[in-house]
Amino acid sequence: MNGAVSEVRQKTVRVIPPKVDPILAKLRDEAKQLRTVAYCRVSTKQEEQLNSYDTQVKYYTEKINAEPKWKFAGIYADKGISGTSVKKRDEFNRMIRACKRRSVDLILTKSISRFARNTVDCLKYVRLLRELNVDVYFEEQGIHSNQPGAEFYITIYGSLAQSESENISANVRWGKEQSAKQGKVIFQYQSLLGYRRGADGQPEIDEKEAETVRLIYRRYLMGDSLRGIADRLEHQGILSPKGKSTWDISTIRSILSNEKYKGDAILNKTYTVDCISKKVRQNNGERPMYYVEHNHPAIIDPDTFGRVQEELARRAGKPKTKQVGTKTGMGKYSSKYALTDLLVCGECGTPYRRCTWTAGGKRIVWRCISRLDYGKRKCQHSPTLEEGNLQEAIMEALLTHARERREVLQTLKTHIRTGLEPETDSNETMTARLRIAEIDRQFQAMLAGISAGDEDSMDETAVAALMQEKRALQDKLIAAQAVTSQKAETQNRLKELSEILDTIQSRPMPYDDSLVRQTVAGVIVDSKEQIRVVFKDGVTVVGRL
Repeated sequence: MNGAVSEVRQKTVRVIPPKVDPILAKLRDEAKQLRTVAYCRVSTKQEEQLNSYDTQVKYYTEKINAEPKWKFAGIYADKGISGTSVKKRDEFNRMIRACKRRSVDLILTKSISRFARNTVDCLKYVRLLRELNVDVYFEEQGIHSNQPGAEFYITIYGSLAQSESENISANVRWGKEQSAKQGKVIFQYQSLLGYRRGADGQPEIDEKEAETVRLIYRRYLMGDSLRGIADRLEHQGILSPKGKSTWDISTIRSILSNEKYKGDAILNKTYTVDCISKKVRQNNGERPMYYVEHNHPAIIDPDTFGRVQEELARRAGKPKTKQVGTKTGMGKYSSKYALTDLLVCGECGTPYRRCTWTAGGKRIVWRCISRLDYGKRKCQHSPTLEEGNLQEAIMEALLTHARERREVLQTLKTHIRTGLEPETDSNETMTARLRIAEIDRQFQAMLAGISAGDEDSMDETAVAALMQEKRALQDKLIAAQAVTSQKAETQNRLKELSEILDTIQSRPMPYDDSLVRQTVAGVIVDSKEQIRVVFKDGVTVVGRL
């Protein structure tokens, strides 16, 4: 430029007057009614605690209504809930949601320990509420959360509350440990099928439920899958331990692996990591466990329970059959064909697979999976076996074994009887027939009323409900009749098979998957002419094809 210096202008300050008169604003704030709620909590469901809970609710209701500057906006109260975490405190979370909707100005609570015993949670929600212009008044400490320096005191008192919780938790854990050392078993009757609390306070067997437990164990040893057992129970209308009409396979697995059904108990299977997170972990050796023998009456005998555990381990560890382009791993148990789990190649050790051949006429054969997938590179000499010939050879080996061992013969007869006899409930059938008769009687009464001129005697809603119930009962009777018919056929088959076992003649015995599962540990294919049948008692019998 030309060297000129710009003129420095003098700084000035101009006042912008308030739009709201501060005196009027103060008067309005003083006159405003604060929408006030109270939060109450008791940590246990004991009677004295619940009385305290009711007392707290009554106290705060009266207190809020008695204060002219407060407008009652509700009581939020959790009972039987720990204060170390807010996750399961439904009422507390409902209160926070109300605050977020700008429906609350003030929260009253007895103390910081009632509000939260977790320092982090306490500070988190106090800060959140402060941002929402919601004040929290802790009566016992005399602290308003919106006061200067309040957070410092809340932190101190919150830390003390958390420390108290940790001490309580440690004492509870010590008490449980001492009880476990003394073999004191706590029964969760609501989730343990087959047991109920006796008059003396000790567990006793509920025979009706115990029959369901025995059925589950029996069907599993007969080769049924977990899903198959669940479907059977649902079809029979048997309720789960929690009273549901549907069964989860996890429930079936739990029943099969629970040592309580043989009268024993393992204590400290799980443990709580800490009182804050409340995380429960499986005890894999981090904490001591205690095994209590003969604690209560057994529903399942130890031998049966042991065989079930072996079968659970066997199915869980079933090797996965190799497939082209797939990785090896753990396979899934199938209950459809017993030989799928039992038949293996003597040359390469790979299981056999059931196949359908159509060349030269449709026929069922069993082939080595390695031979199928990789040809002679993996297995050179494994034969293809006709299913009928294979089954005949296995049953002949079974009969040969039975001739030599009388106890095997008795076992076979027992398994045949168990596996073939269908379960029926004559009492349920009779109850259904009586109920149908009662429904028909109600219909006749309604029709008689209409004939007499009483139009109100016919309730359409009630009629529809009765008709639906009657159809369901009729379906149930049809199913029962089918079972009865099946039972007659079963008895004939049972008699026939028993006669075969009694005579043990040279004639072939009909092949039965359930019999094979119960008696055979494995079948090894040596050649097109020979197999080796390994029985569960350790005896091996050579079978000829």
